[in-house]
Amino acid sequence: MGAGISSATDPSAHPDDRSTATAVLGGGCFWCTEAVYRDLRGVLSVLPGYAGGNRPDPSYEEVCTGRTGHAEVIQVTFDPRVLSYADLLRIFFTVHDPTTKDRQGADVGTQYRSVILYADPGQQRTAGEVLAEIERAGLYRHPLVTQIVPLDRFYPAEEYHRDYYVRHPEAGYCQMVIAPKVAKFRRQYAERLRAP
Repeated sequence: MGAGISSATDPSAHPDDRSTATAVLGGGCFWCTEAVYRDLRGVLSVLPGYAGGNRPDPSYEEVCTGRTGHAEVIQVTFDPRVLSYADLLRIFFTVHDPTTKDRQGADVGTQYRSVILYADPGQQRTAGEVLAEIERAGLYRHPLVTQIVPLDRFYPAEEYHRDYYVRHPEAGYCQMVIAPKVAKFRRQYAERLRAP
């Protein structure tokens, strides 16, 4: 693992040896987090969406107001025999700033909060353990503010948000915000990227 974080097998991520599992994570703008996770070996798909709020089937415009309570999140479907849930979370904690409440860089609002939405008690336990591990590792000068909350429902984002970075590499936000984040991720986790 990069950034001085140990990697270990996570039996709670696949107690019945399933071939797929899902994780729902919010680390700021979902265009950024989707772009990072899509190249990771063991990840089968990444879908941007909304979770953690109180309005059924919200639109992007509604979520952007901050009044629905939803966060911009990604739903990562992965093979736990290749990539454990714990390692997925270890990467999550290094590809966004988990110390800034309701913001990532210039993106400000509750929809940009750092959040792990767990689907079952095993994911909840693993999320707490990984968060404690990151705190012990001292990677950040400020306290972590990442929320660990139960997943009620995941709502897929509108079609135009999917693969946004791949489809719009020339866009200013992609060049100034996403491209440097993706480049840093690829350097830090080169050994975990899928073969080109």
